[in-house]
Amino acid sequence: GCRGAQGRFAYKLLHDLFANYSSALRPVEDTDRALNVTLQVTLSQIIDMDERNQVLTSYLWVRQAWLDAHLAWDKDAYGGIDSIRIPSSYVWRPDIILYNNADDRFGGSMETNVVLRSDGHIMWDSPAITKSSCKVDVSYFPFDGQQCRLTFGSWTYNGNQIDLRNRLDTGDLTDFVENVEWEVLGMPATRNVITYGCCSEPYPDVTYTLLLRRRASFYIFNLLLPCIMVSFLAPLGFYLPADSGEKVSLGVTVLLALTVFQLLVAESMPPSESVPLIGKYYIATMTMITASTALTIFIMNVHHCGPGARPVPPWARRLILHHMARLCCVYEVGESCKSPRRVPSRRAGREDTGGPGESPMEGKVSAEAAGCPRDRCLCHHDGLLRNVGYIAGCFRRHRASQCRTSEWKKVAKVMDRFFMWVFFLMVFLMSVLVLGNAA
Repeated sequence: GCRGAQGRFAYKLLHDLFANYSSALRPVEDTDRALNVTLQVTLSQIIDMDERNQVLTSYLWVRQAWLDAHLAWDKDAYGGIDSIRIPSSYVWRPDIILYNNADDRFGGSMETNVVLRSDGHIMWDSPAITKSSCKVDVSYFPFDGQQCRLTFGSWTYNGNQIDLRNRLDTGDLTDFVENVEWEVLGMPATRNVITYGCCSEPYPDVTYTLLLRRRASFYIFNLLLPCIMVSFLAPLGFYLPADSGEKVSLGVTVLLALTVFQLLVAESMPPSESVPLIGKYYIATMTMITASTALTIFIMNVHHCGPGARPVPPWARRLILHHMARLCCVYEVGESCKSPRRVPSRRAGREDTGGPGESPMEGKVSAEAAGCPRDRCLCHHDGLLRNVGYIAGCFRRHRASQCRTSEWKKVAKVMDRFFMWVFFLMVFLMSVLVLGNAA
């Protein structure tokens, strides 16, 4: 019987309250006074962050509270009923919307019930999935942080009619569901009073700044580490033997792999002037690999110098075959880095190549000086002597061309080792700079 009496009192209360009530007018006794509306936002979940379109999709709980002077009652006259829950469409509601809404449907809050108390205070809790515009700065991607603002305010009521204030100095994060990509550092709230160009009246709003930091583990293991490992393959192209025929192929393959990674990053980033940090690393690495491939082609041209090549210049002998070879520990079989290296002189080269200029008359004179009579020795016949001189000259020329070819191959090998260590150092320094800028 007591429960039935409570039900009858509630029905009578609802009938009495809304008998002459209109939800179209602002519920104040004095129309010259502003109605105080407090706002509190609870962040429940970050659904998506679209960096390319710069849109943040979030799930919010929005609580609005105000005083309706026309909906107060004496609770003793209605069986002690202190509060009732009624559909929100029954009462007047402030038109608080998200100013930076980016939803094409422009949906509002869910039509939930309001809690109406006997003193006229109304509390309206409504969940909402919002899409807000957020200026995304990807300069330090994937080690970046973002600041996304959620600005709430009345669309038609100015500050002289509705005084909008934030209930707390920060958004409520107690029921936040952790996001796998973003870490929420805070959600401070500020109240702003702005006079727009269209109107002379001030319009208050409450802005919640969502401080986000990207969890970079996924991008480190899927974009950064593969790029670093592929980059360390590029200097190894200098270590490949020149006769293998794979030096240029390795550089081109590494360049194509980095191009694929660069396209993956470009597809997810907004088309802005700010290049992300990982994109700068890709561009620098691709430039380095292009330079290494060009140097490889040049060194292969030096390695494959034919027999008609000129001798190695003296400055190249001293710089490359002596100093740089010892620095890079390039030595032949039986030598070591610390053993003294014999540098071929120009005089020795002339001795090796001077055979064809010897005449048969010089052979005759030397033979006669040795005491061998001409008419009794077969070796002094002119025809045989010319043939022997020709064969000896061909052998000396062949040996001289082999010496020049081996010297040019040695020069190419020393340059390969030198540039290999130089590019290894460049890759290491670029990796350290990227991680240092990220920190």
